[in-house]
Amino acid sequence: MNPLAQYDTVIVGGGPAGLTAALALTRYRHRTLVVESAAPPRNHASRGVHGLIGLEGATPAEVRARAWRELDAYGLAELCAATVEDVTRAEDGGFRLTRDDGTTAWGRTVLLATGVVDVHPAGVEGFADCWGRSVIHCPFCVGWENADRTWALVADDPAYAATAAKAFSAWSADVIAIAPPGMDRAAQTRQALRAAGSDLVEGEIVRLHHRDGDLHTVELADGTLLKRQTLLWSPPQQQVPLVTRLTTTLGLAHDADGFLTVGPDKQTNVPGLYAAGDLTTQWEQGAMNAAGAGAAAADAIHFAHPH
Repeated sequence: MNPLAQYDTVIVGGGPAGLTAALALTRYRHRTLVVESAAPPRNHASRGVHGLIGLEGATPAEVRARAWRELDAYGLAELCAATVEDVTRAEDGGFRLTRDDGTTAWGRTVLLATGVVDVHPAGVEGFADCWGRSVIHCPFCVGWENADRTWALVADDPAYAATAAKAFSAWSADVIAIAPPGMDRAAQTRQALRAAGSDLVEGEIVRLHHRDGDLHTVELADGTLLKRQTLLWSPPQQQVPLVTRLTTTLGLAHDADGFLTVGPDKQTNVPGLYAAGDLTTQWEQGAMNAAGAGAAAADAIHFAHPH
């Protein structure tokens, strides 16, 4: 990243939101820089991306490679493998971005497309090996790949646990709920689930037994072994360090759960600073939604800052 380099837009993040925005902005003849960390992306464990028409089943790496072949054909987008440490207002009204090696770049506008961080449970042996394969956070994303298996839903909320018997019946006829000991209304929830042919098991998960990431048994702290092949577990999420920092230094607005607040044009409360993708929403995540948000952000940036 050249310390003197200037761009119409700097995009932080090279996933579906960032790359879709980069393609649109390039076609609008904006000089664009995409800064993406060299670390493995959030979806690196995925065996395939789903829901992106024309790219069904392609691996995340294949999607990125194809996107950059398309971007390179236009010659207006650059890729920088780096971690952005800070974004500050420049005196001329643009933004100055500093990366981890101290070099900087200037952007008239900035689009944050960093995604979020899944906070994996501490001390659960085998979780990382199964994550994205047989431990899934979204049935809409990979329910098909886990169809006709025995499922367990990890839930600490009685209303969510009660959905185990029917909410995921499109993929499995055998779904139970696993709840932490002492969950509120556990007895009533268990009774309702058993009446529906399901069950509620209380206990702390300590180990996932698997074969090369393919789950077969869930072990609880009391030694209980549950024969399950797919675990639906949605861990907490948090912003990447840069975004967390900017909520303080730039005063970026966010909701009670920490997701950035944006308008219909994907602009944050800081003029010229946009955000798109999973860092703005807890319930509408996924490749297709992120790509749509990236396209919307690019359109808004172009109309607000035309050549």
